[in-house]
Amino acid sequence: MQKVKWGILGTANVARWGTIPGMKQSPSCELYAIAGRNPEKAESYKRDYGFEKAYGSYDELINDPDVQAIYIPLPNDLHLKWVKAALQSGKHVLCEKPLALNANEAKEMFQTAKDCGVYLMEAYAYLHSPYVESLRNDVKSGLIGDVDYIDTAFVTQGYKEDFRLHKEHGGGAMYDLGCYCTTMILSLIDSEPVFVSGSAEYSDLDVDLNTAAIIRFKNGARASFNVGMILGENTNSRFDRLFIHGSKGSIRSDVEYNQEGKVSYKVFSKERVSENTISVPHNYSLEIEQFSRCILYGEKPFVTPEFSIKNAELMDMVFDAIGFYKR
Repeated sequence: MQKVKWGILGTANVARWGTIPGMKQSPSCELYAIAGRNPEKAESYKRDYGFEKAYGSYDELINDPDVQAIYIPLPNDLHLKWVKAALQSGKHVLCEKPLALNANEAKEMFQTAKDCGVYLMEAYAYLHSPYVESLRNDVKSGLIGDVDYIDTAFVTQGYKEDFRLHKEHGGGAMYDLGCYCTTMILSLIDSEPVFVSGSAEYSDLDVDLNTAAIIRFKNGARASFNVGMILGENTNSRFDRLFIHGSKGSIRSDVEYNQEGKVSYKVFSKERVSENTISVPHNYSLEIEQFSRCILYGEKPFVTPEFSIKNAELMDMVFDAIGFYKR
């Protein structure tokens, strides 16, 4: 089997617990190079995971002619600079969510990818899950009729020291967690958002710790979501929910975003209640494998540029609604 030589730009924790284990399960992935601003940390990743090379700067990895694809898990405010640098060096790029701080940045990055003739995909590993595919298929099949309302939540623990607590780094609950909720909603409602209302609780550093929003779509459907970093400090606690209401029934699920293993959701109708159970492999492995097929065989990225831009535009509307940019 052909393999893609991957480089990782940064030594973020999501790479350690999520993407690298997914890469190791992907038959088309070769763990080739890792780069970090701390050379010792990059060397430790090389030893722990079997990378061939470790670099003490991002530029060294980007300029390595053997690197074909680069995964970027850097803080959100660094995405624009390093995504464009990697694309302009001729590398395909998988960038951790959220790709951009706003829709204009997202458009700029995708235009750069187009101009350079390489792939760029936003990393939403959970969207590759057969659990989400099953939800979408049930909704599109008309199993619960026409969707008129969706509610979802993702609330997790606070952080003592983390870039997510700093506005200048693209921190806050919306950037970290809200993007999950907005992408789930947009995956299930095929219409344009026309109205957004929201409110937020802010920290002393002006990042949103707890955000709630209501969305109305052009087709009349509505959605709401709640995200927060309020469940204690560094506790590993979290709360997830999903409710989809249709004209003929509803779907309820408490499955965590990015869950794997045996997961299920319930379908409610006037006649009966049924449960759909799905076997879900490692979502990050599915993501890496799909992007590798894009590079090797010309497959279309599963998370398309159009979808990422639409989501960034919706997030902009939420940020406007909660007064994020005015603080």
